[in-house]
Amino acid sequence: MSIPIKTILLVHPELEKREYVQDVLQENEALNVEVAPNPEAAHRLLEEMKVHVLLTAIFTNNEGLEFLEQVKKGNSALVPVACLPSGDQDSIIQALRAGAQYYINTPFQAQEIRLIVQRALESHEHQVQQGTPDMELRKSDGFYGIVGANKEMHKLFNLIEKVAEDGESTVLIQGESGVGKELVAQALHAHSPRQNQRLVPVNCAAIPDELLESELFGHEKGAFTGANQAKQGRLHYANKGTLFLDEIGDMKPPLQAKLLRVLQEKEFEPVGSVKPYKVDVRVVAATRCHLEEEVNAGNFREDLYYRLSVVPIRIPPLRERSDDIPLLLEKFIQLYQRNRKGSLKRFSLEAVEALKNYSWPGNVRELKNLVQRLSVLQEKETAALEDLPEQFLSEANIKPSFQEASIPVVQHTGIDFNTQVSEFEDRLILQALIAAKGNKKQAAQNLNLKRTTLLEKIKKKDLNKLYLQHINNCM
Repeated sequence: MSIPIKTILLVHPELEKREYVQDVLQENEALNVEVAPNPEAAHRLLEEMKVHVLLTAIFTNNEGLEFLEQVKKGNSALVPVACLPSGDQDSIIQALRAGAQYYINTPFQAQEIRLIVQRALESHEHQVQQGTPDMELRKSDGFYGIVGANKEMHKLFNLIEKVAEDGESTVLIQGESGVGKELVAQALHAHSPRQNQRLVPVNCAAIPDELLESELFGHEKGAFTGANQAKQGRLHYANKGTLFLDEIGDMKPPLQAKLLRVLQEKEFEPVGSVKPYKVDVRVVAATRCHLEEEVNAGNFREDLYYRLSVVPIRIPPLRERSDDIPLLLEKFIQLYQRNRKGSLKRFSLEAVEALKNYSWPGNVRELKNLVQRLSVLQEKETAALEDLPEQFLSEANIKPSFQEASIPVVQHTGIDFNTQVSEFEDRLILQALIAAKGNKKQAAQNLNLKRTTLLEKIKKKDLNKLYLQHINNCM
């Protein structure tokens, strides 16, 4: 039986201190330790991965205290630990008030680090068992957290299953920012023969160029200024498991050459070493860039591109699967209302239409952030069109589904008023059913009708048949 890997994030401005704590904690094979030099970099990592325990220094100008407050509000299941000068009682009180649940004295002591982190992990486990909401989609919420009923998404799910079973071939995941590339990588790992080993993520865009080589391959003591002790790299840490290289297009050519050797020879050398180390790892890479264009421009090695794209996987942007938006809204509302007493229960039909017509430059992540914002701010059960932020309300984003295109021109000979009203009512009910994925109770709420009234109209007008025809046409 595999031991679940827990992720610790250390935020500290000093490289030497970060490496010391990382080395102490990674003696425990059940821990994945990520590091960041400042709160800004930490926020990016928190957006990209699930963190169980946060260790953070208290930076100048109360930046660290503000960071603690923001993190605790954004993820109530995460356990914050402050790193404070020994004996500084005022700082301890301030940190605890800001949301820290534990603190570690500095200068760091290995035994204290292990003890406090173990207590923090036990606290996290207790919070989860007590029902503290976990701000991640569960496997039951979709395909390993990926939500979609669109035909292209079903193709994606089938491809992931087939590719995952192989467990060896490199995979290149391509898609715009916010489409869920890391979720696909997690699904590939979870469905593969390597599922009981580590999935180790490396964000090539978030780590500075001068540190990325050391983070990936590790280094020997004295390899460069500040390398006071040897350090194990992410590649070594991912041995027998999966290495996920996010935003591989940002990797510089010299490092691309070293990665190519890993893929070809299954070995690598830490910085400052001439001794090769064998490694058994599956590489899954992801990029928002068009790597073919980067190859043509001379920014990315052609041989590495073909090595990585043995199996290419493209994730469609949200604008290409807008019919999934009602389903995503439902899942994200459930996500942010778990064990809460928030008001938001649904979006009105007009609001859903506006969202479906929006271009979504931030893709699913942008939609998720919108639902989270409204879950906090919304005082009504139904988010109406006017409750959406301004960018969703521009005239260009609202197609004339109920406007001029739906209104017939009245000729001098006249029209059949009752027929036109009846047809308009049919279209309105049909669109409500589509937005609610066939859920008649939800459709009635969106139309502000009694459920019995809606059921009577559907039966009388035989609209179930039209709805089923629409679904079949979309398959």
